[in-house]
Amino acid sequence: MITTFITILVLYITIGTIIAFISRRFGVKTTSEYFVAGYRLGGFLSSMTYAATTYSAFMMIGLVGFAYATGVGALGFELAYLLSTITLLAVLAPRVWSMARSRGWVSPSEMISDLYDEPKLGMAVAFIYLVALIPYISAQLIGIGSIFEGIGLGYITGVIVAAILAILWIVIAGIWSVASTDAYQGLWMISAALIYIGWLVAYLIPSLGLNIHDIVKLMDETGISGLTDLWSIPTFLAFTIPWLFFAITNPQVVQRIYMPKNTKSLKRLVQYFAIYGFLYTIIVVLIGLLARTLSEAGYLARIANRDLVTPTLLLMANPVIASFIYVSIVAAALSTANSIVLSIASSFVRDFYEKRISKVDHRKSIILANIVVLILILLASIVAYLRPGFVVEMSVLSSVILLPLAPITLTAWILRSSSKLKYEAFT
Repeated sequence: MITTFITILVLYITIGTIIAFISRRFGVKTTSEYFVAGYRLGGFLSSMTYAATTYSAFMMIGLVGFAYATGVGALGFELAYLLSTITLLAVLAPRVWSMARSRGWVSPSEMISDLYDEPKLGMAVAFIYLVALIPYISAQLIGIGSIFEGIGLGYITGVIVAAILAILWIVIAGIWSVASTDAYQGLWMISAALIYIGWLVAYLIPSLGLNIHDIVKLMDETGISGLTDLWSIPTFLAFTIPWLFFAITNPQVVQRIYMPKNTKSLKRLVQYFAIYGFLYTIIVVLIGLLARTLSEAGYLARIANRDLVTPTLLLMANPVIASFIYVSIVAAALSTANSIVLSIASSFVRDFYEKRISKVDHRKSIILANIVVLILILLASIVAYLRPGFVVEMSVLSSVILLPLAPITLTAWILRSSSKLKYEAFT
């Protein structure tokens, strides 16, 4: 199993690195090209980088385990996020996309400082991103470390591999290498999810002498198909509300609204993401529910650490299938970590450096960006080493910290007139 996993992991890394180097042909000479691709991404690449950035180790590690532990309520929690994101994108993305191009936005914090005509506000927002998103980046490294731990390669080994690969795929060509590898990883992720659920339904369940009718009956009898005691209204709202505004508070996804090359590409971003997100969510939650049903029926041992549900379940699979799925989790986590790190770097470069000098040297700006990238990944690796919490809680924590940015951002997007808003009017 270990040999098979390493082989597929090396294949994944090799192909991804080749794709990253090929992306250099698009040219990266300015910070606009480095951070937002010079507003030149096509529809497919825009949608796939949005999807791969959004769906992380939280899904195959966190959400599978969350559905396993809490039941079908996890589906409502995640679909609420998806529906709110699609709605916000459909209604507001065209306006934001247009303003980004006309005003030359590169970082999300720059957007806020520009709309409110308050440079210090952008600097403050950049620091909020730093504090809020280190836990989220760390959650991705924890997810990868958990996979390595489940296989037997060691948790720390997984964190180190993830950190090195994240640095490599960012510094090669900035957003071009990140977006290109996102598309590659997004395809790997959805393919693995389909293989995963196919293996469960077509092989594992029948091999246990069960069929779909038996599984549905067991779900009803054990209460898995209904809401568990955890899902009281206050608890559901506590988990859900921070995610409802994910699309407008998290810089890595806000920044992706800037990137499509035209309105057609922007529409494809929304459409393809909606399809991808719905399919991926249904599959992931169903995997968790099936695993819990098998545990309740005595076919699978109860798993105390819910972040280990997927690693434990896949120990029963063919090594090639299991390894392909494990690597998809590495891909999901890495694509999200890369995007967050690059987005935070853009905020510090734009708001703390380029906005403070009379003449921008883009070569120095890109060097500075890479230094910030190294520091961020080092900080996230330290947090991941300490392993402070479950993946789900760490991801939600980031959204909770960013939640106060929602009214500020929405106000600027919706009510902004031809004149700039004043920050003092909202304090």
